[in-house]
Amino acid sequence: MKKEKVTIQDIADALGISRNTASKAINGNDSIPVDTRNKVIKKAIELKYKQFAYVETESIIPKNQGNIALVTCNLPNSSHFGSLLISGLEKRISAEGYNLSIHIVRENEIHAGTLPNNFEASKVDGIICIEMFDPQYSELITDLGLPTIFIDCSVDISYPDLKADLLLMENEHSVYSITKSLIHRGFTRIGFAGDYKHCKSFNERWVGYNRALIEAGLNVDLSCCIVDQDRNFFSESDWMDKQLEGMSVLPSAFVCANDFIAVSVMKALKNKNLKIPDDIAVFGFDNAPESRIVEPHLSTVHIYNNEMGITAAEMLLARVKNPSQPYQITHIRTEPIFRESTPVLQIER
Repeated sequence: MKKEKVTIQDIADALGISRNTASKAINGNDSIPVDTRNKVIKKAIELKYKQFAYVETESIIPKNQGNIALVTCNLPNSSHFGSLLISGLEKRISAEGYNLSIHIVRENEIHAGTLPNNFEASKVDGIICIEMFDPQYSELITDLGLPTIFIDCSVDISYPDLKADLLLMENEHSVYSITKSLIHRGFTRIGFAGDYKHCKSFNERWVGYNRALIEAGLNVDLSCCIVDQDRNFFSESDWMDKQLEGMSVLPSAFVCANDFIAVSVMKALKNKNLKIPDDIAVFGFDNAPESRIVEPHLSTVHIYNNEMGITAAEMLLARVKNPSQPYQITHIRTEPIFRESTPVLQIER
């Protein structure tokens, strides 16, 4: 006996709704609530009604709208690696039906241990933290029990104690390789510029620098390093000049924690009428737009910002779907770029 064709009425009867409602839902009429439309489409797929006979449920039913909260103490500007990262992240979570809401944490909120006024935990499906380097405040966020990922974090946070996923760019080996290359090129007095206690990434870069010197039998000479707390760096325009003035002997090269610091070092060296790289070579990190504008152009380390954003989104979405999975610590590859601020170098692996 030939099976009868499935009709709109069959779908309506199965759901206990009118034929007219079922028809409007199938045809995407805006007057039908999303939940009702989803139920009708799901039933149409189940009963193999006409065009839905070979369709997977997930490919046709709209995803529920959710909210991912970006929490930051310092919203990245266009020069910061996080700017493009956020762009890639937003595109990825939007494709999954999530909105991205941004929440700026003020200094008084950090001291008081309070969340931003516009943050409602009950309306958040997951949290992404960027430029969040206060360990106590980081713990406040993870204690909310929401799926959370940190893009970089406080240097004081122990990996096993972090109740969240962590994403970093590869820091240690890239700086190790750069420093090793400088040493092979004949540089023996190499300074580091950057507060290695500022964040986990800076600390890993400091570790790479140290490892290269130690393996070469060279001492880590703090007298040619600029590793003081960098708070004044942002408030005093001549702060870097003062740091160089305080050195009895300048290094032959500076490895810097990021491009912003490197550009400041270059300006201060020029103020002392020193030539780069003839008198002192300079290497940065981030491949910020300024690295391609400053003269001479700055040797640096490229970060795959957009790819990091996509990876961060995918890690968080996986955590949202499976909150009990083991926490992940992931590093994304980086790539040294050699420009005019250093002599021609061959990267050491």
